[in-house]
Amino acid sequence: MSEKSTNPYDMDSASFDPDRYLQKLLKECSLKQIMDTEAAIVRQTQTLHSDMQTLVYENYNKFISATDTIRKMKTDFKSMETEMNLLVSNMASITEGSEKITDTLQETRSQLTRLSGKHQLLKKLQFLSSLPAKLKTLIDEGNYQQAVQEYSHAQKVLQQYGNQPSFQGIQEDCINILEDLKKLLKEDFHKTGKTAQALTQIGELLLQLGERPSDLAKEMLECATKRLHEQIVMLQDQTDRDMIEFIDLGIEGFLNDLTLVVSSYNDMFLSKHIEQEADDFDEIARMDLSNFVNRNIDEYLALVQDRAEVEIGHGDSQIILRGLDRLHRRLTAMRSLCRAVDMAKSGIDIIINAAYQLCQSHNKSLKDHFSDNLSSIRLALVSVKSDSSSSSASQSGLKELISNLFVSTMEKVKGLLQDLLIFQQPEWSFNLKADPKGVACIEGIRENLLVGFLRHISSTMNGFGNINSSSPPTLLLILSKMCLEMDKNGVHVLISLVDELYGIDSENSTTLVHESELCSEMRDSAQLLLDSYVRMQGLNLSQMLRKSVETRDWLNCLEPRSVRAVMKRVVEELSVIENILGELYSSNDLRTAASSDSSRKTHFSLTASKQSQFRSTWSTYTPSQMDSSFVSNIHRLFSEKIEIFSSVEFTKVSIMTGIIKICLKTLLECVRLRTFSKYGLQQIQVDAHYLQMNLWRFVSDENLIHVQLDEILGSAVLRCLEPILMEPNAVEIICERH
Repeated sequence: MSEKSTNPYDMDSASFDPDRYLQKLLKECSLKQIMDTEAAIVRQTQTLHSDMQTLVYENYNKFISATDTIRKMKTDFKSMETEMNLLVSNMASITEGSEKITDTLQETRSQLTRLSGKHQLLKKLQFLSSLPAKLKTLIDEGNYQQAVQEYSHAQKVLQQYGNQPSFQGIQEDCINILEDLKKLLKEDFHKTGKTAQALTQIGELLLQLGERPSDLAKEMLECATKRLHEQIVMLQDQTDRDMIEFIDLGIEGFLNDLTLVVSSYNDMFLSKHIEQEADDFDEIARMDLSNFVNRNIDEYLALVQDRAEVEIGHGDSQIILRGLDRLHRRLTAMRSLCRAVDMAKSGIDIIINAAYQLCQSHNKSLKDHFSDNLSSIRLALVSVKSDSSSSSASQSGLKELISNLFVSTMEKVKGLLQDLLIFQQPEWSFNLKADPKGVACIEGIRENLLVGFLRHISSTMNGFGNINSSSPPTLLLILSKMCLEMDKNGVHVLISLVDELYGIDSENSTTLVHESELCSEMRDSAQLLLDSYVRMQGLNLSQMLRKSVETRDWLNCLEPRSVRAVMKRVVEELSVIENILGELYSSNDLRTAASSDSSRKTHFSLTASKQSQFRSTWSTYTPSQMDSSFVSNIHRLFSEKIEIFSSVEFTKVSIMTGIIKICLKTLLECVRLRTFSKYGLQQIQVDAHYLQMNLWRFVSDENLIHVQLDEILGSAVLRCLEPILMEPNAVEIICERH
């Protein structure tokens, strides 16, 4: 800094030397640089001149303003000096006058004091003498409070001089008048229709008139109870108002009156010591107040809860909850009135109960919606059955019915779960998760609404799958597929949704139902319905076979020339069932070609592992060549046991196999109960071969069909009077014609 101030080449320095600076420029700079430096110096000089002019102008204005201010101050000080001199002279005159008055009144001061005291006494006497008449006038006018105040002002004087004859009559008149006033006040105290504020004012007047506090406290609570009950009755008639208006009426009427009674009771009996009462008066009074508040609050909240239960499910949930939130805010603000009563807790209990009620209402709504969907599916199935012009249209209709049922159910549940989120909105004054009952309520939404409804679905499905159920087979198939969709996708989506929406940790909970348990129940229901479908379809086809066997005279049959119509009908029905199942279940195991000579040979599976097989042609199977009973017994001994009514898998081939097993088992049992002639046996042979030609494509293991058809034909041979089979070529020709 010091080097810069002594630099002769620095224009801002006090030691600046223009000659040396110019010589330096001429030596070190070119002509262009010197000219640029000159231009820069000119610009800086002009800027400095401009700044100096601005500074001078601003300072000149300030100087002018300061001059004007000083001139005004001189003028003001002159006028102030004149006023101060005048004030000094006035104060001197006042002091002189005061001294003269003091000297003049010095002798009469004591006399004026005595006269003033007598005047005050005469005014009191005049007040006392006119007191009875004044009290009567005020009472007649209904101005009870003013009457009590007038008597309170004179009470000390009357108590002090009441034994003197001149005051005794006045005191007696006042006492009689006040006794009448007490009676009037008590009558008003017990009248119905009095507001809480009026009761409080009357109670305070009675206390001032010497009423016993313990008796008055009980009477006050009794009268207030009547008044509050009138408010309750009035609220019960407000059925045409919405929840917010109903709550506002209760707050402005019932709760305001209750607040006023409690605060007045505290002021009159609890906030001050009452000497004329027993030591336990304060404790008894507080207990009576707590019981009074509890009793009336419970009655009011019961009314609110009843109203909420009526509104839930019918009114707007937002309006209902907004009203309950206002009530909760008011009850929370009233906590300081009576600390023995947790009013905020009572308010949150009503809200929790409302949540339970809404949950039950939504649960009923879900069940009704699901029931309506099932009814719609029944009607749709009837219409499809009556207008079954196209098989593909029927199949696509079933897929659409299943999709509609699944999507409609899922969307309905999601919508109701979203609706219940209203109880967790941040704008409310309450927080359900901060209360143990509230936490249980939130978990109850998951358990009672969602889990309960999912189990209702499962239970309803099980009812359709009951062995005594008469439901259409197609309905069972649709419901089974619906349960399967719920197991694969629906349950997980809904459980994840409710856990996310309500912040429930169901994975680590030991009390909540786990998702896997619900999926298992849904899959069990799907299995039960599918097994029922297989059983019912099998029995329907079995009924056709049974009637065809029982109604035919097998001993008087003609030589077979064709396959019986019932066999064609059975194959046709199985084809229709297969087409329907193909749209709904996987077909990756569908067979398009038969094994070698499956249409000509019947296979005997001698071991479970099929290491060796014995094949025979029924045309050569005669008693002359082999004992049929022996062959049949050998066949049963080495073949695997076929479970007829075992559970099927969720695939088309497994379902078709289950239906065919039931049909063939029925045919076998019917054959065992009949006796056949030669031609009857040959007809069974033709029918069995026709079935063998057509049923292989419906199953994954054609040996299962071969075994059952072997048993059918074997039983027919055993029941035949002349067991001679038809030539294989003839059987094939007859079957191939059809």
